[in-house]
Amino acid sequence: MSTETKPEAELKKRVEGVAETLRDQFTFLRRDRLAFAGVLIVAAFVFLGLLGPALAPHDPIEHTVRDDAGSMLRLSEPTGAAPFGTTAYGKDVLSQFLAGAQPTFIVGLFGGIGTGALGFLVGLVSGYYGGWVDEVLMRLTDLTFSLPFTPMALLLLTFVTPSVWLMTGIIVAFLWKMPARVVRSEVLSVRERTFVKSARASGASDLRTMLYHVAPNVLPIGFLYTAYGIAWAIAAQASLAFLGFGDPTVTSWGRMLRQVFESGNMRVAWWWVLPPALGIAAITTSVFLIGRAYEEVINPEIQTEQ
Repeated sequence: MSTETKPEAELKKRVEGVAETLRDQFTFLRRDRLAFAGVLIVAAFVFLGLLGPALAPHDPIEHTVRDDAGSMLRLSEPTGAAPFGTTAYGKDVLSQFLAGAQPTFIVGLFGGIGTGALGFLVGLVSGYYGGWVDEVLMRLTDLTFSLPFTPMALLLLTFVTPSVWLMTGIIVAFLWKMPARVVRSEVLSVRERTFVKSARASGASDLRTMLYHVAPNVLPIGFLYTAYGIAWAIAAQASLAFLGFGDPTVTSWGRMLRQVFESGNMRVAWWWVLPPALGIAAITTSVFLIGRAYEEVINPEIQTEQ
């Protein structure tokens, strides 16, 4: 084989390896009915997150639903003109639900990935190096544990104009602590194994040993807590929006619940409450079901305890 074809062969080999891994993961999830149902719901959520605003029949904020006589339809139950009903302000609930999926998707995706990635790096570095590095990073983690998320987030959002990306940053800044703790405990075990010590003895640098020999063995834990981070981020975003600290220019599921609560129709307008409430509950539960399936693989003791 010529030197020019080697990179292509290597790339093809890696692509086939990734495809095989994806097939294996799909087969694994198919065997767990709850986890597979979670995958389908997450796929639907991703679809809504990407295309929800484009699928919305009306502008969720500007458009007002009216009857044939031109009168505004306030608190109308589901009809042909408004399949999910209308709000107390005459807005189309279906349009708000579809458009509201996108900010929830953005905060969940980037908040979850940011939480998992930051926690993974802190846990990896802290556990591998130990000593004063571990002491500094773990005391910083303890400080984050001591700061309650909701009051601190509300305090920060009081002094700035809330936005989707700002909320994502705040969520990452406070929720990375749990994956950091778990990854660190795994790294403390992995770094004492023979193949890691052999790598060090052969002259491999700390960075190479950490990235090529330790990190791959704790990645499953990192992926698991990244999945949990997505659920945490979605729940946190909805909570902040419900408390009135969401982006005022964007319709989100949490803001929909805030509006129905403010209007005093929480117990009356079920068609206004159920879509965002079920959307939040479905996606967070689905992520946990998927995470639970993988947790049983990563930690077999869970299976034996059941």
